[in-house]
Amino acid sequence: MSSGYFLDPETVIERLRSQGGRAWRTLRFVLRDNSAKLGFVIIVTFGFMGIFGPMLAPYHPIEDTLQQGGSMMRLQPPGGKAVLGTTSFGKDILSQFLAGARPTLIVGLFGGVGTGVVGFLVGLTSGYFGGRVDEFLMRLTDLTFALPFLPMALVILSFVTPSIWIITAVLVTFLWKMPARVIRSEVMTVKERTFVKSARARGAGHLRTMFLHVAPNVLGIGFLYTAYAVGWSIVAGASLAFLGFGDPTTTSWGRMLEQVFRSGAIRVAWWWVLPPAIGIGAVTTGVFLVGRAFEEIVNPDLQTEQE
Repeated sequence: MSSGYFLDPETVIERLRSQGGRAWRTLRFVLRDNSAKLGFVIIVTFGFMGIFGPMLAPYHPIEDTLQQGGSMMRLQPPGGKAVLGTTSFGKDILSQFLAGARPTLIVGLFGGVGTGVVGFLVGLTSGYFGGRVDEFLMRLTDLTFALPFLPMALVILSFVTPSIWIITAVLVTFLWKMPARVIRSEVMTVKERTFVKSARARGAGHLRTMFLHVAPNVLGIGFLYTAYAVGWSIVAGASLAFLGFGDPTTTSWGRMLEQVFRSGAIRVAWWWVLPPAIGIGAVTTGVFLVGRAFEEIVNPDLQTEQE
Protein backbone atom coordinates (compact mmCIF):
# COMPACT_ATOMS: atom_id res chain seq x y z
CA MET A 1 0.00 0.00 0.00
CA SER A 2 1.29 3.44 -0.79
CA SER A 3 1.29 6.12 1.84
CA GLY A 4 0.38 9.68 1.10
CA TYR A 5 3.67 10.80 2.59
CA PHE A 6 6.09 8.40 0.88
CA LEU A 7 6.92 7.53 -2.69
CA ASP A 8 5.38 4.32 -3.96
CA PRO A 9 8.22 2.34 -5.68
CA GLU A 10 5.89 0.92 -8.34
CA THR A 11 4.58 4.38 -9.14
CA VAL A 12 8.12 5.74 -9.33
CA ILE A 13 9.21 2.98 -11.75
CA GLU A 14 6.16 3.56 -13.92
CA ARG A 15 6.82 7.29 -14.00
CA LEU A 16 10.48 6.70 -14.89
CA ARG A 17 9.44 4.47 -17.79
CA SER A 18 7.00 7.10 -18.96
CA GLN A 19 9.65 9.82 -18.73
CA GLY A 20 12.15 7.59 -20.54
CA GLY A 21 9.76 7.10 -23.44
CA ARG A 22 9.02 10.79 -23.48
CA ALA A 23 12.74 11.61 -23.52
CA TRP A 24 13.29 9.27 -26.49
CA ARG A 25 10.44 10.90 -28.43
CA THR A 26 11.84 14.32 -27.59
CA LEU A 27 15.32 13.34 -28.83
CA ARG A 28 13.86 12.11 -32.11
CA PHE A 29 11.98 15.39 -32.50
CA VAL A 30 15.11 17.42 -31.70
CA LEU A 31 17.14 15.57 -34.31
CA ARG A 32 14.76 16.65 -37.05
CA ASP A 33 16.67 19.92 -36.98
CA ASN A 34 19.76 19.77 -39.22
CA SER A 35 21.80 21.96 -36.88
CA ALA A 36 20.90 19.68 -33.99
CA LYS A 37 22.00 16.67 -36.04
CA LEU A 38 25.39 18.29 -36.59
CA GLY A 39 25.65 19.09 -32.89
CA PHE A 40 24.68 15.53 -31.97
CA VAL A 41 27.36 14.11 -34.29
CA ILE A 42 29.96 16.40 -32.70
CA ILE A 43 28.92 15.35 -29.19
CA VAL A 44 28.97 11.64 -30.06
CA THR A 45 32.42 12.02 -31.67
CA PHE A 46 33.68 13.84 -28.60
CA GLY A 47 32.25 11.13 -26.34
CA PHE A 48 33.93 8.44 -28.45
CA MET A 49 37.29 10.22 -28.18
CA GLY A 50 36.79 10.68 -24.47
CA ILE A 51 36.27 6.96 -23.97
CA PHE A 52 38.68 5.48 -26.50
CA GLY A 53 41.05 8.38 -27.21
CA PRO A 54 43.94 7.20 -25.00
CA MET A 55 43.74 3.75 -26.61
CA LEU A 56 43.85 5.26 -30.13
CA ALA A 57 46.80 7.54 -29.39
CA PRO A 58 49.88 6.37 -31.36
CA TYR A 59 52.25 7.43 -28.56
CA HIS A 60 52.06 8.08 -24.84
CA PRO A 61 51.17 11.80 -24.54
CA ILE A 62 53.63 12.48 -21.72
CA GLU A 63 56.25 9.73 -21.50
CA ASP A 64 57.14 9.24 -25.20
CA THR A 65 59.51 11.74 -26.81
CA LEU A 66 59.76 11.59 -30.61
CA GLN A 67 63.24 11.55 -32.10
CA GLN A 68 64.60 11.70 -35.60
CA GLY A 69 68.24 11.22 -36.56
CA GLY A 70 69.20 10.92 -32.91
CA SER A 71 67.80 14.34 -31.95
CA MET A 72 64.54 15.36 -30.34
CA MET A 73 61.80 16.49 -32.74
CA ARG A 74 61.12 19.93 -31.28
CA LEU A 75 58.26 21.99 -32.74
CA GLN A 76 58.07 19.89 -35.89
CA PRO A 77 55.11 20.80 -38.17
CA PRO A 78 52.64 18.09 -39.19
CA GLY A 79 54.06 15.24 -41.20
CA GLY A 80 56.06 12.03 -40.97
CA LYS A 81 55.95 10.36 -37.56
CA ALA A 82 53.87 13.18 -36.10
CA VAL A 83 50.64 13.61 -38.05
CA LEU A 84 49.73 16.80 -36.17
CA GLY A 85 53.28 17.86 -35.37
CA THR A 86 55.18 17.94 -32.08
CA THR A 87 55.49 20.20 -29.06
CA SER A 88 58.61 22.04 -27.93
CA PHE A 89 59.32 18.98 -25.73
CA GLY A 90 59.09 16.52 -28.63
CA LYS A 91 55.67 15.17 -27.63
CA ASP A 92 53.17 14.00 -30.24
CA ILE A 93 50.30 16.48 -30.50
CA LEU A 94 47.84 13.96 -31.97
CA SER A 95 48.40 11.69 -28.98
CA GLN A 96 47.93 14.60 -26.57
CA PHE A 97 44.76 15.67 -28.38
CA LEU A 98 43.23 12.19 -28.26
CA ALA A 99 44.24 11.60 -24.64
CA GLY A 100 43.16 15.09 -23.63
CA ALA A 101 39.58 14.43 -24.70
CA ARG A 102 38.95 12.18 -21.67
CA PRO A 103 39.71 14.72 -18.88
CA THR A 104 37.80 17.34 -20.87
CA LEU A 105 34.85 14.94 -21.19
CA ILE A 106 34.90 14.07 -17.48
CA VAL A 107 34.96 17.71 -16.37
CA GLY A 108 32.28 18.69 -18.90
CA LEU A 109 29.96 15.75 -18.31
CA PHE A 110 30.13 15.48 -14.54
CA GLY A 111 30.38 19.23 -14.07
CA GLY A 112 27.35 19.78 -16.31
CA VAL A 113 25.26 16.97 -14.82
CA GLY A 114 26.23 17.97 -11.28
CA THR A 115 25.32 21.58 -12.01
CA GLY A 116 21.98 20.54 -13.50
CA VAL A 117 21.09 18.19 -10.63
CA VAL A 118 22.03 20.62 -7.84
CA GLY A 119 20.34 23.54 -9.58
CA PHE A 120 17.22 21.45 -10.24
CA LEU A 121 16.91 20.25 -6.64
CA VAL A 122 17.55 23.70 -5.17
CA GLY A 123 15.08 25.35 -7.54
CA LEU A 124 12.47 22.62 -7.01
CA THR A 125 12.72 22.80 -3.21
CA SER A 126 12.79 26.58 -3.11
CA GLY A 127 9.87 27.07 -5.48
CA TYR A 128 7.71 24.34 -3.96
CA PHE A 129 8.00 25.18 -0.26
CA GLY A 130 8.37 28.95 -0.52
CA GLY A 131 8.49 30.93 2.72
CA ARG A 132 11.62 30.65 4.84
CA VAL A 133 12.99 27.76 2.76
CA ASP A 134 12.71 29.86 -0.38
CA GLU A 135 14.21 32.87 1.39
CA PHE A 136 17.24 30.91 2.63
CA LEU A 137 17.94 29.14 -0.67
CA MET A 138 17.52 32.29 -2.76
CA ARG A 139 19.83 34.30 -0.50
CA LEU A 140 22.37 31.49 -0.89
CA THR A 141 21.88 31.73 -4.64
CA ASP A 142 22.36 35.50 -4.52
CA LEU A 143 25.61 34.96 -2.63
CA THR A 144 26.81 32.62 -5.36
CA PHE A 145 25.93 35.22 -7.98
CA ALA A 146 27.86 37.85 -6.04
CA LEU A 147 31.05 35.77 -5.86
CA PRO A 148 33.06 35.97 -9.13
CA PHE A 149 33.70 32.46 -10.40
CA LEU A 150 37.25 32.71 -11.72
CA PRO A 151 38.94 34.53 -8.80
CA MET A 152 37.16 32.36 -6.22
CA ALA A 153 38.03 29.15 -8.11
CA LEU A 154 41.68 30.19 -8.30
CA VAL A 155 41.73 30.91 -4.57
CA ILE A 156 40.25 27.49 -3.75
CA LEU A 157 42.58 25.62 -6.10
CA SER A 158 45.58 27.47 -4.67
CA PHE A 159 45.14 25.64 -1.36
CA VAL A 160 44.69 22.14 -2.80
CA THR A 161 46.36 20.00 -5.41
CA PRO A 162 44.10 20.33 -8.45
CA SER A 163 42.57 17.11 -9.77
CA ILE A 164 39.81 16.40 -12.24
CA TRP A 165 37.29 15.68 -9.48
CA ILE A 166 38.21 18.69 -7.35
CA ILE A 167 37.91 20.94 -10.40
CA THR A 168 34.54 19.37 -11.20
CA ALA A 169 33.36 19.99 -7.64
CA VAL A 170 34.47 23.64 -7.85
CA LEU A 171 32.56 24.09 -11.10
CA VAL A 172 29.37 22.63 -9.64
CA THR A 173 29.74 24.82 -6.55
CA PHE A 174 29.62 28.00 -8.64
CA LEU A 175 27.54 27.09 -11.71
CA TRP A 176 24.32 25.71 -10.16
CA LYS A 177 22.90 29.17 -9.52
CA MET A 178 21.43 29.84 -12.99
CA PRO A 179 19.46 26.56 -13.30
CA ALA A 180 18.21 27.01 -9.73
CA ARG A 181 16.72 30.45 -10.45
CA VAL A 182 14.99 29.33 -13.65
CA ILE A 183 13.64 26.09 -12.15
CA ARG A 184 12.32 27.96 -9.12
CA SER A 185 10.28 30.35 -11.26
CA GLU A 186 8.81 27.43 -13.24
CA VAL A 187 7.98 25.46 -10.09
CA MET A 188 6.17 28.45 -8.55
CA THR A 189 3.88 28.46 -11.59
CA VAL A 190 3.34 24.69 -11.76
CA LYS A 191 2.53 24.24 -8.07
CA GLU A 192 -0.50 26.52 -8.43
CA ARG A 193 -2.11 24.32 -11.06
CA THR A 194 -5.25 22.36 -10.30
CA PHE A 195 -3.73 18.85 -10.54
CA VAL A 196 -1.11 19.71 -7.91
CA LYS A 197 -3.69 21.11 -5.51
CA SER A 198 -5.87 18.05 -6.13
CA ALA A 199 -2.97 15.74 -5.26
CA ARG A 200 -2.43 17.59 -1.98
CA ALA A 201 -6.15 17.49 -1.24
CA ARG A 202 -6.14 13.69 -1.71
CA GLY A 203 -3.47 13.42 0.99
CA ALA A 204 -0.29 13.25 -1.10
CA GLY A 205 2.79 14.15 0.95
CA HIS A 206 5.25 16.84 0.02
CA LEU A 207 7.85 14.45 -1.45
CA ARG A 208 5.25 12.68 -3.53
CA THR A 209 3.77 15.92 -4.78
CA MET A 210 7.16 17.46 -5.51
CA PHE A 211 8.71 14.56 -7.39
CA LEU A 212 5.70 12.91 -9.02
CA HIS A 213 3.51 15.89 -9.87
CA VAL A 214 5.65 19.03 -10.00
CA ALA A 215 9.10 17.79 -11.06
CA PRO A 216 8.02 16.03 -14.31
CA ASN A 217 6.53 19.32 -15.53
CA VAL A 218 9.83 21.19 -15.16
CA LEU A 219 12.18 18.40 -16.26
CA GLY A 220 12.40 19.88 -19.75
CA ILE A 221 13.91 23.10 -18.41
CA GLY A 222 16.18 21.04 -16.16
CA PHE A 223 17.51 18.99 -19.10
CA LEU A 224 18.00 22.15 -21.15
CA TYR A 225 20.14 23.87 -18.53
CA THR A 226 22.03 20.65 -17.84
CA ALA A 227 22.98 20.54 -21.54
CA TYR A 228 24.13 24.15 -21.43
CA ALA A 229 26.00 23.48 -18.18
CA VAL A 230 28.09 20.84 -19.97
CA GLY A 231 29.32 23.54 -22.35
CA TRP A 232 29.91 25.98 -19.49
CA SER A 233 31.89 23.34 -17.59
CA ILE A 234 34.11 22.52 -20.57
CA VAL A 235 34.96 26.18 -21.15
CA ALA A 236 35.46 26.91 -17.42
CA GLY A 237 37.62 23.80 -16.94
CA ALA A 238 39.76 24.71 -19.95
CA SER A 239 40.13 28.27 -18.61
CA LEU A 240 41.37 27.01 -15.24
CA ALA A 241 43.81 24.64 -16.95
CA PHE A 242 45.07 27.46 -19.21
CA LEU A 243 45.80 29.54 -16.10
CA GLY A 244 47.88 26.69 -14.68
CA PHE A 245 45.28 25.29 -12.28
CA GLY A 246 44.44 22.10 -14.16
CA ASP A 247 45.21 18.55 -13.07
CA PRO A 248 49.04 18.31 -13.43
CA THR A 249 48.88 14.51 -13.82
CA THR A 250 46.73 14.51 -16.96
CA THR A 251 46.77 16.03 -20.42
CA SER A 252 43.62 18.02 -21.22
CA TRP A 253 42.87 20.40 -24.06
CA GLY A 254 43.07 23.35 -21.71
CA ARG A 255 46.45 22.20 -20.42
CA MET A 256 47.72 21.85 -24.00
CA LEU A 257 46.93 25.53 -24.55
CA GLU A 258 48.64 26.39 -21.27
CA GLN A 259 51.79 24.51 -22.30
CA VAL A 260 52.02 26.13 -25.73
CA PHE A 261 51.58 29.55 -24.10
CA ARG A 262 54.27 28.89 -21.49
CA SER A 263 56.67 27.64 -24.17
CA GLY A 264 56.43 30.98 -25.98
CA ALA A 265 55.49 29.24 -29.22
CA ILE A 266 51.83 30.22 -29.26
CA ARG A 267 52.37 32.63 -32.19
CA VAL A 268 54.49 30.16 -34.13
CA ALA A 269 53.31 26.60 -33.54
CA TRP A 270 49.80 26.86 -35.01
CA TRP A 271 49.64 23.06 -35.21
CA TRP A 272 49.94 22.96 -31.39
CA VAL A 273 47.28 25.63 -30.81
CA LEU A 274 44.56 24.70 -33.30
CA PRO A 275 43.67 21.09 -32.27
CA PRO A 276 42.70 21.83 -28.65
CA ALA A 277 41.17 25.20 -29.56
CA ILE A 278 39.05 23.69 -32.33
CA GLY A 279 38.12 20.78 -30.08
CA ILE A 280 36.84 23.04 -27.30
CA GLY A 281 35.03 25.31 -29.76
CA ALA A 282 33.43 22.40 -31.64
CA VAL A 283 32.13 20.65 -28.52
CA THR A 284 30.65 23.78 -26.96
CA THR A 285 29.05 24.64 -30.31
CA GLY A 286 27.63 21.12 -30.60
CA VAL A 287 26.11 21.35 -27.12
CA PHE A 288 24.62 24.74 -27.98
CA LEU A 289 23.09 23.49 -31.24
CA VAL A 290 21.40 20.54 -29.54
CA GLY A 291 20.35 22.71 -26.60
CA ARG A 292 18.90 25.34 -28.92
CA ALA A 293 16.77 22.75 -30.73
CA PHE A 294 15.63 21.34 -27.39
CA GLU A 295 14.79 24.84 -26.18
CA GLU A 296 12.33 25.21 -29.05
CA ILE A 297 10.43 22.23 -27.64
CA VAL A 298 10.51 23.56 -24.08
CA ASN A 299 9.53 27.05 -25.25
CA PRO A 300 7.14 26.74 -28.25
CA ASP A 301 7.06 30.55 -28.58
CA LEU A 302 10.52 30.34 -30.19
CA GLN A 303 9.10 28.21 -33.00
CA THR A 304 6.35 30.75 -33.55
CA GLU A 305 8.85 33.62 -33.69
CA GLN A 306 11.01 31.83 -36.27
CA GLU A 307 7.99 30.95 -38.41
